[in-house]
Amino acid sequence: MLDATLTQQLTQYLAMLREPIELVASLGDDKRSADTRQLLEEIAALSDKVTARFDGSDARKPSFAIVRASDPARQVRFAGLPLGHEFTSLVLALLWAGGHPPKVEQEVLDQIAALEGDYDFEMYFSLSCHNCPDVVQALTLMALTNPRISATLVEGGTFPEEVESRNVLAVPATFLNGEMFASGKMGVEEIIAKLDSGAGARAAAKIAGKEPFEVLVIGGGPAGAAAAVYTARKGFATGIAAERFGGQVLDTMGIENFISVPYTEGPKLAAQLEAHVGEYDIDVMNLQQAQKLVPASEAGGYHEIVLENGASLRARSVILSTGARWRNLGVPGEFEYRNRGVAYCPHCDGPLFKGKRVAVIGGGNSGVEAAIDLAGIVGHVTLVEFDGQLRADEVLQKKLRSMANVEILVSAQTTEILGDGERVSGLVYKDRSSGMEHTVELEGVFVQIGLVPNTEWLKDSGLELSRFGEIAIDSHAATNLPGVFAAGDCTTVPYKQIIIAMGEGSKAALSAFDYLIRNPAPAEAKENVAA
Repeated sequence: MLDATLTQQLTQYLAMLREPIELVASLGDDKRSADTRQLLEEIAALSDKVTARFDGSDARKPSFAIVRASDPARQVRFAGLPLGHEFTSLVLALLWAGGHPPKVEQEVLDQIAALEGDYDFEMYFSLSCHNCPDVVQALTLMALTNPRISATLVEGGTFPEEVESRNVLAVPATFLNGEMFASGKMGVEEIIAKLDSGAGARAAAKIAGKEPFEVLVIGGGPAGAAAAVYTARKGFATGIAAERFGGQVLDTMGIENFISVPYTEGPKLAAQLEAHVGEYDIDVMNLQQAQKLVPASEAGGYHEIVLENGASLRARSVILSTGARWRNLGVPGEFEYRNRGVAYCPHCDGPLFKGKRVAVIGGGNSGVEAAIDLAGIVGHVTLVEFDGQLRADEVLQKKLRSMANVEILVSAQTTEILGDGERVSGLVYKDRSSGMEHTVELEGVFVQIGLVPNTEWLKDSGLELSRFGEIAIDSHAATNLPGVFAAGDCTTVPYKQIIIAMGEGSKAALSAFDYLIRNPAPAEAKENVAA
């Protein structure tokens, strides 16, 4: 199961174990059970602190528990093989079960340990899902930290009947005590916030007590991370308030146009951004959503950012880098059947539609790439494009047209997504040439129609926005409000690309530096800095 490279890496990791662990497998007579046995035997052979036994009685076969030998209540269970994107999750589970400390703040571990009640989590993932590892690792950490928390992490492809019966049509999908808990990417702090009703109030109180910043960056994607690094290097007191650090990069699979790096993946790049920011004295406030901007009343004075939890942050200069999100169709049925057949990530959710009929809405690069990827998994793909022709690069169009199980509809306006009350059953489109409506029977709809900037919260701030909601900036990344700058996909800069966002974030930071040295702090600000 493990090649020479993985064996060498795993041997090095297992040397970090501080106490013994047991791998307890529940197996059947099928090939996947045989593969599971082989994997566990290979792992056990790499360390004298790991033993494997195969007398488990769990109903899910194949599955295996990773158990701390000294405290069997601290364990986590994998159902199916956690390979592919989840191999790192497997390694971390082994290390944490064996007493190796996680790279998590003690405050977070204390919050997990303090949770009262019994929590039985079941979470479904796919091996191609790049959003799933965060949830897998968060639940693993919680189960190994608090003995009243259990976590079973299920690879959906191994248990298709279970996935079907529980109506799982999007991953990651998390159930708590038998009921749907959340669908989508979550980190451990987000899960804690959903379980601990007082977590939000404590976070707000902590933020409210912070001293003003010289530069406050709103958003933690490529633009925000670059801006914060640049201002911190100038010696400014810098903070980042982000709804989720990494931004839309976390939802991006293959990245092949990041110059000097032939190929990387979004979650990996986001982790590298976070590590780079961590090299500097930057106050990162994650899971914080901005709600209102109150501009400074004088040059050099304090701008105020009001957060959704009621806390406020102040800074002499603000860099807005809130990014963008997938655009919704806005048709009947889209919201009702989201995560029940309506999806936005073909990489994550495509495997759940194996052999089924699906549609992709959108004929740009994203839509055509999604259709190509899905065509190798599903039974049939119908690509629906509003325009009279596809807008994707010719090389992508050529590849798409060569695939036998793809139908392309142009001049087609999607007007409704149909369902049976539980899941998607079809869509309705209007032929824009004839005006006639048609119904297509299918089980899934993947929406790929571009981006919308995350700027709704700025509409009453006096900030100039374009008719598309983008923040209007000049060549120096400056907005119409003195001391307020913007960068990345939320702005009027054309070509929404990662590498462009990073450059724009750096430019915004340099412009903020220039603004601050040319506009001395008013007396109030100077007094606070002196204090």
